[in-house]
Amino acid sequence: MTEDPDLPVPRGRLTQDRPLSDLTWLRVGGPADWLFQPADAKDLAAFLAGLDPAVPVFPMGVGSNLIVRDGGLRAVVIRLGRGFNAITVEGNRVTAGAAALDAHVARKAAEAGVDLTFLRTIPGAIGGAVRMNAGCYGAYVSDHLVEATAVTRAGETVTLTPDALNFAYRQSDLPEGWVLTEAVFEGPSGAPDELAARMEAQLAKRDATQPTKDRTAGSTFRNPAGFSSTGRADDVHDLKAWKLIDDAGMRGARRGGAQISEKHSNFLINTGDATAADLEGLGEEVRKRVFQHSGIELHWETMRVGEPTPS
Repeated sequence: MTEDPDLPVPRGRLTQDRPLSDLTWLRVGGPADWLFQPADAKDLAAFLAGLDPAVPVFPMGVGSNLIVRDGGLRAVVIRLGRGFNAITVEGNRVTAGAAALDAHVARKAAEAGVDLTFLRTIPGAIGGAVRMNAGCYGAYVSDHLVEATAVTRAGETVTLTPDALNFAYRQSDLPEGWVLTEAVFEGPSGAPDELAARMEAQLAKRDATQPTKDRTAGSTFRNPAGFSSTGRADDVHDLKAWKLIDDAGMRGARRGGAQISEKHSNFLINTGDATAADLEGLGEEVRKRVFQHSGIELHWETMRVGEPTPS
């Protein structure tokens, strides 16, 4: 724990030394110096405006794509909750709070006849989806985003266009410490029953090919091919992360309580008692073996933050 900064007093909830392991899908990680759960966008803006600029800020979604290291985070972690999960549909435009789950946005849009079905199988919430330009089946956030709203580290509310975010594969240029609060998407029209059926098929395919019953953080590494699986029969696998991991003999590899999934080798699993060090260490071993075998360097898709446990 760092020396306590003189923090603003918000209307929302501010908790000191808050363990983060129960807030991540992998269930690992040490405490944050502070966890701030703002009441609403105005509360968030006022808090950031009054916070010492030297204090680091880390916006955290639902922890679906995150390894928090065992030593925790020397920062104010900001986690948006119920005040940021509204979903509304007007014509072909869908407005979603940053805390709204991707799957919920896809379903609500489909019920209104708007096709954002690509979001249905993406784990996590809209804020993370925008920040990471999430996508699957050949569609990405960047294909459908109209604009996003964010609160800057200085507490100013800004509107961001897709051009300003400068989207690329699994990344955007959102400045450090900025907190996304809302996003507006546009999708083509579709019959609600047909969109629902498509999402059911996507879910069935995902459950058949990915370890959805295990503790994972989604895909561990970006595909060196530079795009997600399209889901089509002619999809090429040569530069897919899972194929490179397989070829390097790392499917099923273990370290402590961490394991590379037998079902899909681009998934790291917490088998029950893994530490963040186990998971990150196994991931780094995979990167090393893949490079030795193929000469290709895998890049992490799962975000790793915080400090290791002091030795």
